[in-house]
Amino acid sequence: MNRIAATILSIQVIVVLLAVPVAINIADVGRGSAWLAGGGIALLCVLGAATVRRGRPGYVLGTAAQVASVAAGFVVPQMLILGGIFALLWFVLLRIGPQVEREKAAREAQQDG
Repeated sequence: MNRIAATILSIQVIVVLLAVPVAINIADVGRGSAWLAGGGIALLCVLGAATVRRGRPGYVLGTAAQVASVAAGFVVPQMLILGGIFALLWFVLLRIGPQVEREKAAREAQQDG
C-alpha cells in the first residue's frame, strides 16, 4: 500500500507542475500565484510520498494534497478533472488498501503455517 501511495503522489507532482503553465496562460492566474500554489501542492505530494512508509503523517499530507488539487480546479477548471482523478485513486487506496494488506498477511501466514 505504501508503494502505491508514494507512486500516486509522485505522478501527481508531475501533473501539478505541468498544470502551472496552463494556469498562467489559459486561466490568467498571476505567475507568482500559480507557481506558489502549484509548488505548494507539489511539495505536499513530495513530502507525502517521502513519509507514507512512516505511517499516518504521510497519508495526512497526501490527503491534504488531494484536497488542494481539487480546490485548484475552482481556479483552473482542468484541475477539477485531474485533481478529481488523483483524489479518486487516493481515496480508493485508503478504502481498500488496508483490506488488501490484511488478506495478503493472512495468505502469507497460511503458507508459513
